[in-house]
Amino acid sequence: MTHPTDVAERQVEAPAAEVLLETRGLTKHFPIKKGFLGRTVGHVKAVDGVDLRIRAGQTVGLVGESGCGKSTLARTILRAYEPTAGEILYRRPDGRVVDLAPMGDRELKPYRRDIRMVFQDPFSSLNPRMTLLQLVGEPLRVNDVVPPSQIEERVATLLTRVGLRPEYLHRYPNAFSGGERQRIGLARALALEPRLVVADEAVSALDVSVRAQIINLMKDLQVEEDLTYLFVSHDLGMVEYMSDEVVVMYVGRVVETGPTDDLYTRPYHPYTEALLSAVPDPDPNAARRPERIVLRGEVADPSDVPPGCPFHPRCFYAQDRCRTEVPALREISPGRRAACHFSEELQLRGIDESEAA
Repeated sequence: MTHPTDVAERQVEAPAAEVLLETRGLTKHFPIKKGFLGRTVGHVKAVDGVDLRIRAGQTVGLVGESGCGKSTLARTILRAYEPTAGEILYRRPDGRVVDLAPMGDRELKPYRRDIRMVFQDPFSSLNPRMTLLQLVGEPLRVNDVVPPSQIEERVATLLTRVGLRPEYLHRYPNAFSGGERQRIGLARALALEPRLVVADEAVSALDVSVRAQIINLMKDLQVEEDLTYLFVSHDLGMVEYMSDEVVVMYVGRVVETGPTDDLYTRPYHPYTEALLSAVPDPDPNAARRPERIVLRGEVADPSDVPPGCPFHPRCFYAQDRCRTEVPALREISPGRRAACHFSEELQLRGIDESEAA
């Protein structure tokens, strides 16, 4: 694939060789406008200075309650939203690192082939007036990937790859179930042979049994197509099965990161502990877990973030320092980062420790 040379390819401090995409201080603020003249009176800090690393061939799970900024972060990385500030450093196949953040639509076009998205709702994300041949073939046609005479054959191959019959080419989305529609979404995302796929709550709208089928399909495709995933979900059980690393967000900020097994066993942030306490136990015969941690109040308003640690109004461990000083996201142990003043002192409960109780 040929990529243009442009001003966005300025000199940057390159991420580690195995990192496919990295964000540094990525920010997306939406203005709040009021009055006849639409004067800006504030900002919704949907994404507020996020540092994130996605290593090639791995899956990064992005978790948090609704309203924490997960989907906004994913769409900003995809450049569906224009960043307010920060960098989106992407390593091209030739090894060069470019910053996607300042690029315009024309400059971004070749990179949109490398980074694709699978949407949450398999019903609204597919145009009901288009056949599968048109839906899956459109990216091929727009990007001139194959000659028009070969599009039908390529779409039939893609449908087969995701477990659908090629005879379905001329059917419309309303002829398919939710799980089948999500397979169509996967085929469309894979049409351009991407390197990174962003799955934004890709299975949350599906029945439990169908979720397992789609997740297993995604894992198989990852191996066969050498894919990297950013897996956005509020379902920590699904994230545990799917992800190599987990990133926890709260009110537009990353509060904890780490390898999945380590983070689930020994969380370093009280918010992560609360999220993990809500994960259902798949084994009905397992020892009873301690009572779920029910947080006080609701997720903080991103247009009026509390002073100090944004989580302190809901935190059972909060002290005076938490109310005035914003904790930095810092390394607590090798490969583990958390934004809590007292991570080293707190003995927080993880899933494995709960099962042993």
